[in-house]
Amino acid sequence: MEIILLQDVKNIGKKGETKTVNDGYANNFLIKKGLAVRKTEASLAQLEKEKALEAKKQADLKEEALKNKEKLEAITLEFKAKSQAKGAMAGTISPKEIVEKLEKEFGIKVDKRKFVEKYPVNAFGYTNLKIELYKGVIGTIRVHVSEE
Repeated sequence: MEIILLQDVKNIGKKGETKTVNDGYANNFLIKKGLAVRKTEASLAQLEKEKALEAKKQADLKEEALKNKEKLEAITLEFKAKSQAKGAMAGTISPKEIVEKLEKEFGIKVDKRKFVEKYPVNAFGYTNLKIELYKGVIGTIRVHVSEE
C-alpha cells in the first residue's frame, strides 16, 4: 500500500515522503496512530498545500531574521561590571544576560543557544558576538563593558 507520512517514522522515512509498506503495517499501525494517510489525489493535494504553507513560513522567518540582523548590527549593548584589584573584570557577562537585555530594551528575541561563540564576555571594552538568527543568517552584536 502506498502511504504519505505525516510525521517522521524511524526506519520508514521523513514527513511528507511517499512510501510503499505492507497493508497490515499501514492499516494497523501507521494510519491508526495518525503517522500516515493513504496516498490518494486528495491527500496529495493536501500535502502540496502544507508544503506551500511551510515554505511561506520559512521565507517569513528568514525575512524577519534579516531585519533583526540589521537592527543588531546598529546596537551596542552597555554593561557595567566591577573590577578586581589588578584591573581585571570581576565576573562575566553571560549570553543569557545579553539576550535578556536585548529583549527588554530593544524587543529583539533571540535564543541564547544560538550564539556562535559560546564564551561569556569577561573583559572590559568592546566585544563582538555572533548570533545565528536563522540557517545561514548570522548577526553580530557589539557589547561594551565598562567599570562601575
